[in-house]
Amino acid sequence: MPRPTPTACLALADGTIFYGRGFGATGDTTAELCFNTAMTGYQEIMTDPSYAGQIVTFTFPHIGNTGVTPEDDETASPFADGMVVKWDPTEPSNWRATDRLGAWLERHGRIGIGGIDTRRLTRAIRQQGAPHVALSHDPEGRFDIGKLVAAARGFDGLVGRDLARDVTCAQSYRWDEMRWAWPDGFVRREAPGRRVVAIDYGAKRNILRCLASAGCDVTVLPATTTADEVMAHDPQGLFLSNGPGDPAATGTYAVPMLQEIMQATSMPIFGICLGHQLLALALGAETIKMSHGHHGANHPVKDVETGKVEITSMNHGFTVDSQSLPDRVMETHISLFDGSNCGIRLADRPIWSVQHHPEASPGPQDSFYLFERFSRAMDAAT
Repeated sequence: MPRPTPTACLALADGTIFYGRGFGATGDTTAELCFNTAMTGYQEIMTDPSYAGQIVTFTFPHIGNTGVTPEDDETASPFADGMVVKWDPTEPSNWRATDRLGAWLERHGRIGIGGIDTRRLTRAIRQQGAPHVALSHDPEGRFDIGKLVAAARGFDGLVGRDLARDVTCAQSYRWDEMRWAWPDGFVRREAPGRRVVAIDYGAKRNILRCLASAGCDVTVLPATTTADEVMAHDPQGLFLSNGPGDPAATGTYAVPMLQEIMQATSMPIFGICLGHQLLALALGAETIKMSHGHHGANHPVKDVETGKVEITSMNHGFTVDSQSLPDRVMETHISLFDGSNCGIRLADRPIWSVQHHPEASPGPQDSFYLFERFSRAMDAAT
């Protein structure tokens, strides 16, 4: 039997070409290529703003088999630019599904490619670093390979790019939805709580839900918010969200704001992911680009102060350089995969942050204590 004509093509900047079968939207896109080792949560991954500027290779082959549902969206639409999978997505086989993965991607203008040797692709990323790529989907199988390779080589990359401005909210809003719980699902917080301002550098909904479930009245502000605008809400605590791009680029406006707040008040500050990196920069540390980053739901992280090991969800291509931490900044968590920094705290104030995602539940609840610690710190400060 003749082989079917490829309908999608992935071109790497070094000239390597992968042909496969396209699904979702048609057209072309360029991005950095990363891989994610999670076995579930493909919809949450695609809608995580931290993946802006990236195409995700899923190492687990069964992607799309549970369909999609609005309840699993971390934001209103996908931020990852595309996806690469081993097997073509099947029809949904889950009672929660409201649509097929391919139709969902098409509706949101995101390209998918299936039939790819994702093990070979993952090995290439691990050995050579996250490459710049061009992804094309054409149902007729017409590809200008030279043009695609040139587009991949022309991609600017993520170093020096402030993507938080692109994914942040346009205006402030209140958040009161709590974590999903049987049998009522997502319920609203009604009791008064601790006043928390959350800076949206690309915040996931489940982080905000965890804050609400930990007893917080959450007001979300855009990434470019000033210190005066934060303090106008009379917060008891400040939260710094996850997000995409180079923390040093976002830090041009975020770091002065954080330093001003830390000088003006002693309120607790808690950061996750990009928020962790920005806090580290504000305290005098440095960040660096990783070779291929950490992306998955099986990352062991050790709390060096207690000896506890947590199974965490990770999604980052930059990291805090632990060798650059000032004396008064303590390293609290490290990755057991490569020893990279995963948490810091200020020695004499309730200010801390972690690189991993405690809201993502891979453990499943190994890291929820961080939200409770934030609440207790606010109580102690009042």
